[in-house]
Amino acid sequence: MGDALPINVDLVNDDTDVVNPWTVTSKSDSGVDYDKLIKRFGSSRIDESLLTRLENVAGKPVHPLIKRGIFFSHRDLHTLLNMKEAGQAFYLYTGRGPSSESMHVGHLVPFIVTKWLQETFDVPLVIQMTDDEKTLWKDLTVEQSMNMARENAKDIIAMGFDVNKTFIFANLDYMGRCSAFYQNIIRIQKCVTFNQVKGIFGFVDSDVIGKIGFPAAQAAPAFSTTFPFIFGNDVLPVLIPCAIDQDPYFRMTRDVAPRLGFPKPALLHSSFFPALQGAKTKMSASDENSAVFLTDTPKQIKNKINKHAFSGGRPTLEEHRELGGNTDIDVSYQLLRFFLYDDDKLESIRIAYSKGQLLSGELKKIAIETLQSIVSDHQNRRKDVTNEILEQFMAPRKLNYNFKEIKSK
Repeated sequence: MGDALPINVDLVNDDTDVVNPWTVTSKSDSGVDYDKLIKRFGSSRIDESLLTRLENVAGKPVHPLIKRGIFFSHRDLHTLLNMKEAGQAFYLYTGRGPSSESMHVGHLVPFIVTKWLQETFDVPLVIQMTDDEKTLWKDLTVEQSMNMARENAKDIIAMGFDVNKTFIFANLDYMGRCSAFYQNIIRIQKCVTFNQVKGIFGFVDSDVIGKIGFPAAQAAPAFSTTFPFIFGNDVLPVLIPCAIDQDPYFRMTRDVAPRLGFPKPALLHSSFFPALQGAKTKMSASDENSAVFLTDTPKQIKNKINKHAFSGGRPTLEEHRELGGNTDIDVSYQLLRFFLYDDDKLESIRIAYSKGQLLSGELKKIAIETLQSIVSDHQNRRKDVTNEILEQFMAPRKLNYNFKEIKSK
């Protein structure tokens, strides 16, 4: 599908859903209507034929988060796979906007699939920490945002990324280290008018001027020449796994790319990780009770899920036994969809809960134990991420890769 420009954020707001890079809400208990969102954004559904093709090119089954439709939408993935089959190299780009010192479990989702893609296709990865964005949009100082970026980067490193194939950078630091980054930002800014950026992102006259210029900073890493120490002047296509609320940035990027001699970035879109209170909004680092943080203790996780996790169970035990629970809106079940990768076990839980054989409290217990294990394992790995290791990941350097064919600009 094409990429219309401009795309006003008001076009993705209706009586039910509001979806833009800064706000995700729905009036429906089941959350955002993703079929409608695909139509509005002009992306493509990841269907069975694409899953089969991805598995064939990858040479192994796709990750459960893709298989289960949590990554549900794409742009130009077929084109990228064509390039891969033809021997063309590509790289991965994803990011994190640090707004708290600890990430929550929902933040892990794009990085889990990014790691699978990196290991599967043996390609380099760049991870952008948009501390400049959070300074502009949140009540944070430059210094606070920079510190949060470093702490969040340690959480990302603890997931097990290969330092020899991964470069992590924070905008407020990297801008001063690499002139190519700022040069590409200027090239992008020259291609997008003030009216276009207002139309795409809904900026108004009272917004600070930094917001207007920021989208180019998120776009620039989609161009390989932003990283001359990795790629030199070679022009490579990029695949960007991200939540679909970030898509407006890359619709703009895809419009600009051909004008600057770059391939359009391909994208993989994930659905939103629900807040504990339900899928009407996404889990947020700004609301402590909506999220399970990677620093939470087992007791905190238990208390949060027991107290706040929206239930799809019936009002009474008798009704639940008779009618069963609704897994579409039950947050504990949705947590398991994201983090319990045993398909047979997940399906048996779904059936038992839908038939009323499994009670809401019992389902919450399974979710609690699953997340306690994930967070505990993460905390153990996180302890080993020293400042020295962080600096290794954030040092501009050549990454290890062996591309067969690269086109030079």
